[in-house]
Amino acid sequence: MIALHARRSADSIAAWHARHGSDRLAVVLTGTDLYRDIRHDAKAQRSLALARALVVLQECAPQSLPEALRGKARVIFQSTTTRQTLPKSPHRLRAVMVGHLRDEKSPKTLFAAARQLASHPAIHIDHIGEALDPALGAAARATMAVAPNYRWLGGLPHAEVRRRIQRAHVLIHASRMEGGAHVVMEAVASGTPVLASAIDGNIGMLGADYAGYFPCGDSAALAALILRCHDGHMQPDGTTLLDQLAAQCRDRAPLFEPTSERNALHRLVNELLGEH
Repeated sequence: MIALHARRSADSIAAWHARHGSDRLAVVLTGTDLYRDIRHDAKAQRSLALARALVVLQECAPQSLPEALRGKARVIFQSTTTRQTLPKSPHRLRAVMVGHLRDEKSPKTLFAAARQLASHPAIHIDHIGEALDPALGAAARATMAVAPNYRWLGGLPHAEVRRRIQRAHVLIHASRMEGGAHVVMEAVASGTPVLASAIDGNIGMLGADYAGYFPCGDSAALAALILRCHDGHMQPDGTTLLDQLAAQCRDRAPLFEPTSERNALHRLVNELLGEH
């Protein structure tokens, strides 16, 4: 059995264990598992104890497990399809943030950064996602009123979201909590660099040495990164920041290929079945 989510699947995990034991039981952990539930929820904690293997979705995740359970952890990156890298305009910078408007995604960080960049008409910021919190929807509309280069587009079909990621110079991912965001790998697989909050869920996707991080919730730092991506200032090695981020994302892209995920899942299943 491969169960998804330690808390939500807790009853099914316990029933399986009662009948079959731990040998063929794995639990896939999400961001809410790692960064909330396993700290406070007894059922989620029991799921971790019962499983033979714990599957996590990014490289930093094992360190959030209790030390005694880290040996059970298996990192399996989710995958996505590769998209063609599209040419970008040299005259303006287009940024996109994708995520429903809720506190975990930290949309207020983007609102504040957009206001700070309102006097830069060559920087365009699109924000995609439904307003799951009506107050955040109101804040997005208020931001549009004072920052004409910021647009909240609401929810869009997934195919359209991917096209907009392809056309963007950068994807902004400002989240406070992530288990391994799919939109980050979609950007990487499209050749679109990411500007990400420096939280474990993002660092575990993009790598510890990635140059596109800003402190979580720090809108001024995000605005400064966007400006650096726009101004084309050469770094000591003769590349721009966008060049550096694009190269680093290319290096990470193989982690998110479907064949990599499929092979990792086969290894997990063989382990649970006792095959080699």
